[in-house]
Amino acid sequence: MSVQRVGIVVHGGRPAAVAAADVVQRWCERQEVGCVAIDVWNQDEQRRDAREEVDAAGGPDLIVTLGGDGTFLRGARLAAQNDALVLGVDLGTLGFLTEVPADDVARALDAIHRGRVTVETRLMLTMRASRPLALPDGMDALLHYGRGPALPPPLVRPECAVAPDWGVALNLTALNDIVLEKLARDRQVSLGVYLAGRLLASYSADAVLVATPTGSTAYSFAAGGPVISPAADAIVFTPVAPHMTFNRSVVAAPDEAVAVRVLGHSGRAAVSVDGQLRGVLEPGDWIGVYAAPRRLRVVRLGPTDFYGRLRERMRLTDAPAADDTGVTPLWPHTTPAPDDLAHLRLPPLPVDAD
Repeated sequence: MSVQRVGIVVHGGRPAAVAAADVVQRWCERQEVGCVAIDVWNQDEQRRDAREEVDAAGGPDLIVTLGGDGTFLRGARLAAQNDALVLGVDLGTLGFLTEVPADDVARALDAIHRGRVTVETRLMLTMRASRPLALPDGMDALLHYGRGPALPPPLVRPECAVAPDWGVALNLTALNDIVLEKLARDRQVSLGVYLAGRLLASYSADAVLVATPTGSTAYSFAAGGPVISPAADAIVFTPVAPHMTFNRSVVAAPDEAVAVRVLGHSGRAAVSVDGQLRGVLEPGDWIGVYAAPRRLRVVRLGPTDFYGRLRERMRLTDAPAADDTGVTPLWPHTTPAPDDLAHLRLPPLPVDAD
């Protein structure tokens, strides 16, 4: 798994991230590996489409993100275009996505270069829409206030067949979620939601969102959605503050698309992808969200302890069971799993176990 070219995505507002980027660059120099900063912008620059970014960077086969989960999502957007590996260096506060402490970044790069890592795949979302997405005139100026410049309108995927009744295939991916939300604070958005080609319900709500298992701990969780293991294959639909009795999430199969149509009496609706505003829909417009054909390939230095991280991030460490730290059902500490449990995903035995 030798690395040929590294793309670095840096949270420029964090000195520790900038310092870690220097470590990555020096490692690349020692290994004679190409290295380029990617997705670099400031308030006065126009950001580029993911495909354009990756091409301009020379097609890196490893993306290293230095920041928190937001920076990791930037890197995932780029890696999905090139089927590149992603290594998340943890400089955030409440993240689930990043993996490696900043002090260990050189060791992690050595392990990747020698092929001594685990590659974990994550389901991503893509979408079609009734028309190409774009932001109305003047909205770019609003987005510049307090945050970076907006991404350009998503390009149309040229490899996909064009058929008016199937909509326009857009060149974008979401690792966390795709959200349709109201534009005006005093007016909810009215939406028809369809699962697997059948109408589920009509919602008047602040928003509706479609999330991956990875994104189940992000906006969907805050809206009351379920926590889903990132190892699962599922698509989660969650309404946000709906004015109706049925306010539950629905967990769909990965081959079941979720379509959302803006109803005729609704106001306009904003489309956000992984927290980035990508367009505005008018009444009568629709989007269809479904599993992307490719999955994100995430570098892990060892088995992922998702539930341990969930317990830590959600501050569940004061549970009464914590007093019995030496007792964990279905996780023997000294013997291999019996045959009927051998197929389960369990933590590895300690190194000194028989």
